[in-house]
This record gives sequence, structure tokens and C-alpha cells, in this order.
Amino acid sequence: MSGNGAGDGNDPIVRVWHGWTDPEDADAYEQFLADPDEGLLATMSGEGFLGYDLLRRDAGKEVEFMTQLWFSNYDAVREFAGENYENAHVPEPARELLARWDDEATHYHCRASQRH
Repeated sequence: MSGNGAGDGNDPIVRVWHGWTDPEDADAYEQFLADPDEGLLATMSGEGFLGYDLLRRDAGKEVEFMTQLWFSNYDAVREFAGENYENAHVPEPARELLARWDDEATHYHCRASQRH
């Protein structure tokens, strides 16, 4: 189990997930997630949601996306993803743009972070 609750209780939880698109769908998928007015990730809110990172790379004949959703604790993760929070949360519009995706998300305790 990736989210076993280990840690000191104050570590943010980072939910990591991967999906892949065909190159011609990559820009539309990125817009679906990150558009400042309507994007799924850009408009997320709620108690315990701390933010997100969206990473993208060309991966041969596909484009890989990795999302890192930051939460204050596992209760906030469950609020987002439900009791079976390790299952991927892939809404129907995303399924139409993705070629494939991980069926599960992995959860990490953030032990250190620095951004420039």
C-alpha cells in the first residue's frame, strides 16, 4: 500500500499519477488540466488541498504527463479521491484524451522541498 500513514503526521502528502496521450491530444489534455479558468487541477480547492504540479515530457510516440497533487493529510486525499484513494481518479473528459493511464496513484510523505 502506498499510503500507509507513516510519518510524523505533519508531512504533506503528495499524490503522484501518470497518464499518456497521443502527441496530437497532448495540448488539449494539458489545457483540460491547467487552464486557469476551467482546468481540472487549476480550479481545485478544498480544505487540505495544497496545490499541484503538472509535468509533461515527450516519450517517443506518446506524451507522458505526471501529476503531483499536494494535500495536508490523508483525510484531504480521501476527500478528493474517496475511501479507495489509491485508485486513479480519471474523469470521462480525460479518458477521451488519454491513450492510457495508471490505474492507481502513489502517495508519498514530503520530507523536504525547495523551489526556486
